[in-house]
Amino acid sequence: MNLDGVGQGVAALLLVMSVASWVVILWKAWLLRGGTRNVLASIAEFWRATSLGDAERRLRALDRASLVWPAVSAVRNLAAAPDAATLDGAVDRHQRLTRALRNALHAALRRLQSGQILLATVGATAPFVGLLGTVLGIHGALVAIARESGGFTIDKVAGPVGEALVMTAFGLAVAIPAVLAYNVFGRVVGRIEAELEGFAHDLLGALGEAPAKELPLPPARAMPV
Repeated sequence: MNLDGVGQGVAALLLVMSVASWVVILWKAWLLRGGTRNVLASIAEFWRATSLGDAERRLRALDRASLVWPAVSAVRNLAAAPDAATLDGAVDRHQRLTRALRNALHAALRRLQSGQILLATVGATAPFVGLLGTVLGIHGALVAIARESGGFTIDKVAGPVGEALVMTAFGLAVAIPAVLAYNVFGRVVGRIEAELEGFAHDLLGALGEAPAKELPLPPARAMPV
């Protein structure tokens, strides 16, 4: 509280960064609480199902984060929708299924990747913001000491400089949890992403029709010279 306006602004910025990063950490910990185990269990239960309706009932109990179900829902909606007289209806089923699975996979990956940029930004910038507060605090303390009379004594500089050094510790306290969470969540997200991509590929191979093969070109005829 003895810092000037700039120092208090830096401290408030670090506080906002800390609160934002912890909100993201707690939310992603809840989203990824099962890790890859829930995704693998959901995929296994899907292939054990006898129909898409049975798969939906099985996934409701396992896929709490709704990561596997979007791909199954895209396949179910495509199977239930009749071919319309549109450009989409003119495309074969394999290509429509590919587009539906790609959109569902991208939606799930956006949920998994959300918040990662914030954690990376906080982890990379918080130490420098704290260092900025320390430099400004020390500068203000030295200026205030220079204006006082009575000469230089250690008690006049120890208090203000010590308060300024707390800003560096504050910046590290904000950055370290963000960096650790970013690395842990990034590893889990990478594993889940690989499993979802494999599941989408298997769905496309099992339910999609093979694309039509190109017709061979006729043999070239000799042209008279």
